[in-house]
Formats: sequence, structure tokens, C-alpha cells
Amino acid sequence: MKWWPIEKRDADLERELRSDLELEEEEQREGGIPGEEVRYAALRAFGNPALIREQTRAVWTWSWFESLARDLRFSLCTLRRTPGFTVISMLVMALGIGANVALFTVVRGVLLKPLPFQDPDRLVMLYEAGLHEDDTAGSNVVSGGMYDEWKKQNRGYSSLALAQGIRVGLSGSSGQLPEKLKSALFSWDLLRTLGVQPALGRDFSQADDSPAANGTVLLSWGLWKRRFGGNPDILNQTIELDAKPFTVIGVMPAWFDFPDPSTQLWTPVYYDKPEDTMTSFSDHMFRVVGRLKPGVGAAQGVADLSIISQRIHDTHLNNPFVFRSARSRPLLEHMVGEIKKPLYVLLEATCCLLLIACLNVANLLVARAAARRKELAIRTALGGSWLRLIRERLIECLMLSAAGGALGLLLAWAALHWLMQTRHDMTRVESIHIDGVVAAFTVGVIVLCALFSGLIAAFSTSHKRILGALHEASRSVSGGSVRATLRKVLLTLEVGLTVILLIGAGLLLKSYERLRSADMGCLTQDVITMHLGLPDARYVTPVQRANFYDTLLERVRALPGVDAAGFVTAVPGQGDGMAWIFSIVEHPPSPQGSGLFALSRWADPKYFGTMGIPILRGRTFNGGKRLDAANETIISQSFANQYFPGEDPLDKHLRVRGQTAVIVGIVGDTRYAIGETPRPVQYYPLDAGIENVGTLVIRSSHYLGQFALPVERIVSEMDPDLPVSDVLTMNQLLGKSTQDQSFNTTLLVAFAALSLVLAAVGLFGVMSYIAAQRTTEIGIRIALGAKREHVMRKMLLDGMWPAVLGLVVGLAGSLAVGRLMRDLLYEIKPLDSAVFASVAATLLVVAAFACIVPAWRASRLDPMQALRTE
Repeated sequence: MKWWPIEKRDADLERELRSDLELEEEEQREGGIPGEEVRYAALRAFGNPALIREQTRAVWTWSWFESLARDLRFSLCTLRRTPGFTVISMLVMALGIGANVALFTVVRGVLLKPLPFQDPDRLVMLYEAGLHEDDTAGSNVVSGGMYDEWKKQNRGYSSLALAQGIRVGLSGSSGQLPEKLKSALFSWDLLRTLGVQPALGRDFSQADDSPAANGTVLLSWGLWKRRFGGNPDILNQTIELDAKPFTVIGVMPAWFDFPDPSTQLWTPVYYDKPEDTMTSFSDHMFRVVGRLKPGVGAAQGVADLSIISQRIHDTHLNNPFVFRSARSRPLLEHMVGEIKKPLYVLLEATCCLLLIACLNVANLLVARAAARRKELAIRTALGGSWLRLIRERLIECLMLSAAGGALGLLLAWAALHWLMQTRHDMTRVESIHIDGVVAAFTVGVIVLCALFSGLIAAFSTSHKRILGALHEASRSVSGGSVRATLRKVLLTLEVGLTVILLIGAGLLLKSYERLRSADMGCLTQDVITMHLGLPDARYVTPVQRANFYDTLLERVRALPGVDAAGFVTAVPGQGDGMAWIFSIVEHPPSPQGSGLFALSRWADPKYFGTMGIPILRGRTFNGGKRLDAANETIISQSFANQYFPGEDPLDKHLRVRGQTAVIVGIVGDTRYAIGETPRPVQYYPLDAGIENVGTLVIRSSHYLGQFALPVERIVSEMDPDLPVSDVLTMNQLLGKSTQDQSFNTTLLVAFAALSLVLAAVGLFGVMSYIAAQRTTEIGIRIALGAKREHVMRKMLLDGMWPAVLGLVVGLAGSLAVGRLMRDLLYEIKPLDSAVFASVAATLLVVAAFACIVPAWRASRLDPMQALRTE
């Protein structure tokens, strides 16, 4: 029988049931039952034909499939009858699932996927540490001398290699303009350490990585495509970088971007850097990558390096900047360290959003079940089992989740596409894509959402309560106090989670506003900056560099609309730049192994006025002193407070790198990075001709964008192969440095806003269902004399109680969440009272608006019409 066609099998069953029932009727007739009672007596004796039919089908093979198909058809018809409920539930699920899938894809691609290197678990980033004996934390980049000793003496690493990010100027050719590019210096064996080969051409050889070699360069895939049209004949061709010839020996794979996502060129480090830099123990500028030997743990490897560092430190006690130990961290952790916590916070936010969506749908399902209680009771009385009804609920919820999940997957794809367009500079962005694992995760989320929402709705009505609905004479209790209580509990949880998200978003938003409004110690309005770098190959002497800056500033200041112009090696917010050790001639020598340390800047005399940095005492540089005669220095306020407490620093002398300079002025403090505490700064005259890289600043009350082309034209006339890069206003420069904080804050605020909308929709929907279920009760109250405003107040209070309780629960949960976010906040406390008060007020206002419309409609019911609805 099991292989017969379904239609024939059902027809045979119907004929058999009919025949058996007719025989039973004949027996009842022979027993003396009157004609009109024979049918009912036969049915009582025979049993429920529908139940017998279901039980018979249950023992047939594949009957579960038929039953499932019927349940699917029934659920589809049920959902079609309530399009409003169906569409809202699908959209709510789509938002929750889509946000979750998108963030999971990002977290998996950036944080969880192994690096695309050979045996990535054995790769570590190494640092110097323990500058002072009592140092317990802190890590520093590595000096060339220490790297060389580690490489020679270590026993725990199969290879050590170093890298440094720099910027180079690519000269124009074939009608193309020169441009400034991010580049990296590699030791010749770094690619071998990582286990990577060029996609085209060859790797560096040991012979390439020496001062006597010819210049060689590897191109990024993007630069090769963009600048050279993807022409394979570029191999063995010569390009000019900083006015020096380099032979292209290879092109890296499209996914390779070490050590920075925007790196476009790689050149050998020992070819580029002078020997004294590569053997110095004081110039800390390199990142060192190590590959652990098989069987050697990270702790064992770094302990070996610490022994070497201590030995070097003990033999260089006169050098205060030789570190005494080493530290390491997995290479993956180093690459994603700054974005790891924000991404996990965002993922947790999307989990909260998904839970809110599930609670929202569950609440709507519970309210909808209350509206269908009579239908469910009749079906149960006719033989339908409680488990069958639960299965129908779950299938119905699974269909909603599946439809919402499909739409959510499309939303996730769109969100990821937007992310990769707007944050292409994010670490490991090339690893972010939807694949089989993400699809499986989506299916799992869909099933979990269906089970969570469906089971809550299914178990909201027990078998006894379903049958009890047949005895209800009216809808006066809105589907039962148990269901009403469950709906309020679900709403309370939903509102509580919404409050947690809102407070987290509020804290980040206020922190970001504080960060952007931080006083940088200089003007940030009406100032534009442009980066320039003079290649050593063409600007060999200090005279050439000083003359270039003098001519450039003279011509820029003559441009129409320019109020002031200056030049400095690094403007506030552009990073710490260079830092030098120094001594104070009038003070006793520092103890052995210690020294004084401050950030160093080179600036022209008018830079301070251009940037609005106040000269607190003394004067600016003497513009008549140039080159060796430029022996003046200006210090910042924090420099004076730290190194000249209780004395006048003017006319005192600083000794830096064998040169002596007199202090002629004290200027206000500036921040080297937004959000950082001002550090001591020493300024030296640009006219000394020492530095070849810096930033041109222009202040004007006119439109700042108009100066980009004229300045580029001036620079091109002075040196056709010199690119101008990073043309940014000060506000844009600071905004670029806070891009990560802005991105994280924007996403969290968006998730919090979505959760608030979902909570409001859930509150409105449930209140509307409650009002509909209590139509008869409200009609009786009004008919018996209850005032409409009292009815409205009671309905409003019924809806506001879950919101108030959820607010209390959310505020309590936010106390813990705020502490977890402490590291992401700037100059605000995790328990900021203004944020908590604003969130509480916002939520209560939104909840009141969500409840007031259903409450107002309920108070306007016509008593006679309401009584007739029963």
C-alpha cells in the first residue's frame, strides 16, 4: 500500500470508512434504533471518522510529509488572511536577521578567519618593552640594532623579518601626474616568513636588500591595474620613487596589503635606510614579524628574546632608550587589535536587536492566538491534538522567519556592499564576503528565531485553556489573564533591551561629540593643509631644502584670498611624528640610563600665527637666521611645566644631537592626536634645512577648496615631479582620525533607533489587539456609565506599565553594559546621568505615543455596536 499513489490511497480509505460506517448503521438499525437516530448512534459507536482518518494516515509511510504539506498550506492561507500582521512580522524579522548576519559576516571575516598566510598560528608580532625597571606594561616598535641582535642570537624563531610603513612620491610618466603613495620597507625575507609569493614576477632576494644593490620594488595589485593598466610587461621596467630609479620585479596578489590596507608599494629596507639607522638601538621605528619554530610556544620564544634584550641593555647603560625585554602577540591580534572590541560591541548590539525582533513577533503571535482562541478550541473539540496545534504554530512562525531571513540576507548583502565601499581602508576588509558558512549561519538564525517566537506563542495556551475558551461568554478578559501577563512580560523584556541599546548608543554619541569638540590648541576652522615631501636624491643639502620652503611660502602667501600660510613637519592631530632626546645645558646631567624626551617639530616663524597657537612668552623664530645660524627653539607650555618647574626657561639652552639651541619662546599646548593629552613639544626653525617632509597650512576666510589647484601649480613649476597629497581642511583631517569612532557610533545609534521603532511597533500592535479583544468589556463599562476619559486612562496605564517596568530593567542592565564600554568612551563616565535621563524621557514619550492611539480608539467605542460584536 505504501507505494500506491496518494490520491488512490485516500480514495480507498474513504471507501473503506464509508463501508464500515454503513455496516455499523445496519447493525444499529437491526438493534431497534429508530431511522432518524441510526446515523448518530452509528457515529457514536464507530468513533470520529476524521480522527480515524488521521490515525490511519499516521501509520502510512511518508504520512508525515503529507501532514507537513497540509500544515504548510494551512499556515500559508492563515498568513494570507492577515496581510498586515504577516508583512509587519516579516519586516521585523528581516531587520533583526539582516543586521545579525551582516555583523557576523564582518566579525568572521575580520576577527575569526585565519590570516591567509602559511601556518598563521605560528606568526607573531614582536615589540620591545621594559624601558624602565618598574615598567609592567607598554610595548614599543623595535630598533634596527635590536632586531639585528634578535635575529642573530634567538633560538625560538625559524625566521624574523621587519617592516616599516612610509610614504613615497611616484614620479609622473607617459603624461601621468606624480602622486604620493603609501609604501612599506621590508627586509628581504619578510614574504618568506609570511609564506607569500608574488602573483607575478619574483620576491626580493638577499642581494636586493643591501645599500650597494640596485633599487627594486614590488607593486600592489591595485596600483598595477590602476596606474599601469595591468600590463605584464611592467616587469623589469624602471619607475622613479622619490627621484630614485627602482626596477619592478613583481606584483603582489590582490588580497595582500601587509602591513597596512592602503600600502601600494614594497621596497627593501636595508637598501633604503642608512647603516647607522639599522644598527642604532635608539631609533625605534620597525615592526618585527617572527615565525615560531615547531614545538616552541609564544611565551618561550619571547622569553629568549627578553634575555637578549637584557644583555644588550646592560652593555648600553649610557643609552636611555635601550629596552630591557620583549613582548609578543599573535599577528592576527596585532592587525585587528584596535577594531576587535568595537566589532564585538556592535555584534552584541545586533544580537539585542534580533532578540527584540523575536520578542516583538512572539508578542504579536500571543495576541493573535488570543484572537483565535475560539477557533483553536473548536478544532481541539473536534479531535485536533495540542501537539498538532503547536506544530502548526511553529510552521507558521518558521514561514515568517524564512521569509524575513531571505529578505534579511538581501539587506545584509546590501549593508556589506556599502561597508566595503565606505570603509575600504578597514583591516582585512578583503576577507568580508557571504559564503557557505554565512548561509548556514543564516539558516540557523532563522530556525532559532522560529523556535523562540513560536514556542513562546504556542505554550501561552495550554490544552485546558484552549477548551476553556468554549465556556467564555464574551471577550471580557482579553483572552485570559495568563496570556495578558505573558504579553506584558514580553513587552517588558523588549523595552529593557531597547533601553540598553539606547544608553549604549547615547554614551558613544556623547563620547564622539566630546572627542570632536576637544580643544586641539589651534584653529580648526578656515584652515587647509597639504602634505609635501622633498626627495633626498634631489634635495641633498640644507640650503636646497631651506630655499624651497622659503620660495614656496612666499608664493603661496601672495595668492589672492590667503590670510596667512606656514609650514610645519606635523600639524596638531597628525600624529606624534618625531621625538628626540635632549639635555638642558644649565641643568645637571641626567643619571646614567635616563634622559629627557619630547616631541620635535620644525616650523617656519609664521606657523604659530597661521594656526592660532598663542605665544605665551617670548617671541617666534628670527626669520633672518638660516641654516647653521638657526640655533633657536620654542617650547610648549607642558614642556616648560615638566622640565622647568619653578624657573624661567627663556634664554636657557637645549642640547639636541650635538647641537645647542636657545629657548626664545613658549607657546600654548597642542594635541598630537585628537583625544590624547598634550605632550611636551620642542619646535626648531624650518630654515635650518634639516627636515624634508611636512605640511603646508593656509588660513583664509574664503572657500578653502579654491587653493588646492593654485598650490599644486606652484609646486609643479618649482619641481614637476613633486606630488602634493592629503589636501584636507583641519576639520577633515580630524574627522579622518576619528573615522572609526564615527563609524561605530553611527551603527550603534542606527541599531538603537531600529530597536526603539520595533519596541514602539510592538507596543502599538499589542495594545491594538488588547483593545480589540476587550471590545465587549469596554462597551459594557461605557454602557454602565464609565466615563470615556477613565476608559482611556485605564487603557493607557495598561500599556505604559510594561514600558515603565522595562525601563527599570533596562537601566539596571545598562549599569553593567556601561562598565564594559568604558574603554570606548572619551571624557564621559559610563553612568552619565544626562544620557540615562535622556533615554528614559525618550522611551516614555515614544511609549506614550504608541499607546495613546489604541487607548483613544477604545474610549470612543459605541456601546451598542460593541455589544453586538459578540
